[in-house]
Amino acid sequence: MSQIISDRLNRLSESQTIAMARRSRELKAQGVDVISLSLGEPDFNTPAFIKDAAKKALDENFTSYTAVSGYQELREAICHKLKRDNGLDYTPNQIVSSTGAKQSLANVLLAMINPGDEVVLLAPYWVSYLEMVKLAEGTPVVVSGGVETDFKVTPEQIEAAITNKTRVIMFNSPSNPTGSVYSKNEMDALAAMLEKHPDVYIISDEIYEHINFTDGHVSFASYSALYDRVITVNGLSKGFAMTGWRFGYIAAPEWIAKACNKMQGQMTSATCSITQKAAEAAMMADRSVTFEMRDAFKSRRDKIRTLLNEVPGFITNVPDGAFYFFPDVSSLFGKKAGDQTIENATDLSLYLLDVAHVATVPGDAFGAPKCLRLSYAASEDVLTEAVRRIKSAIEALS
Repeated sequence: MSQIISDRLNRLSESQTIAMARRSRELKAQGVDVISLSLGEPDFNTPAFIKDAAKKALDENFTSYTAVSGYQELREAICHKLKRDNGLDYTPNQIVSSTGAKQSLANVLLAMINPGDEVVLLAPYWVSYLEMVKLAEGTPVVVSGGVETDFKVTPEQIEAAITNKTRVIMFNSPSNPTGSVYSKNEMDALAAMLEKHPDVYIISDEIYEHINFTDGHVSFASYSALYDRVITVNGLSKGFAMTGWRFGYIAAPEWIAKACNKMQGQMTSATCSITQKAAEAAMMADRSVTFEMRDAFKSRRDKIRTLLNEVPGFITNVPDGAFYFFPDVSSLFGKKAGDQTIENATDLSLYLLDVAHVATVPGDAFGAPKCLRLSYAASEDVLTEAVRRIKSAIEALS
């Protein structure tokens, strides 16, 4: 019996974050004391008021199918949140909730991209962007920034990449994997450039909105000239420690929302009804409920940055959001560990896992082959020990 895998699947690469997490679990199952800094998952519990809303939904038997895009009151709550926190005016018909921001992103790309359409990716980019574009049969066009610019790119760089085939730009601030946050002035400059390209749409991934150590978050849809071309993607996994609940949403022009609703209706239908009730509670809550976790991450960032600066060959910037460091480690390429030569970031990541028993993710997965991603979504004690192990392993290279 032949085993046939579609060409579509064969074109996709496995998620490196998930692959490293799996390898870590395998070593842990063998009794190895592995510290995993590979997954972007807050080490906090979901707030009690959100869990209480879910329990109430269960007790009231809110366990049936809902509308594909989410029940009416939930979408109204999302509109309320967007107006209160972001100054954005949306109606429930412009909202589609999904099983996580990842599905929301996939819905948009699959609904909007035709074969050969170009999608501009700002590298370093989140690991799944490239593969989603490939799945949609689009052509990725990569624009890169380095550690010397806090991994940000300029309007001029993006504009140089725009052609008559450009359909979408994917934007993420605060950024995974770099933690970079575009300032209001930087956003103003990007918006002014994009005003000149009326056929280009912007997918604004704002999943780390609440883990932002700067003065404030700026949404692309707040620029009136761009509003009709912006698809805002957000969710609850990061800011509310709800990774397992699987809830994300888009706010978009109504025709795009309808297209995504149609797409999702044939794939998964609505996300879990209990999760939707929990999400409604989160959306209606004042954003101050996220401050404790945000402040804890900022404290960790400051401590771990000091420690990482002592690791030979690690060039780090100051991430202004999310919970990642993304050091440039290219000066370590060519170093040896016994008979092994560290040729690239993947080699270094595997070396750190095998020798230091610390799991990281190589930057190749994010379009930045000189770097490693380290998540600091762990306790300060665990992070301190992880960096101690990394430093020891790096110092053993020759």
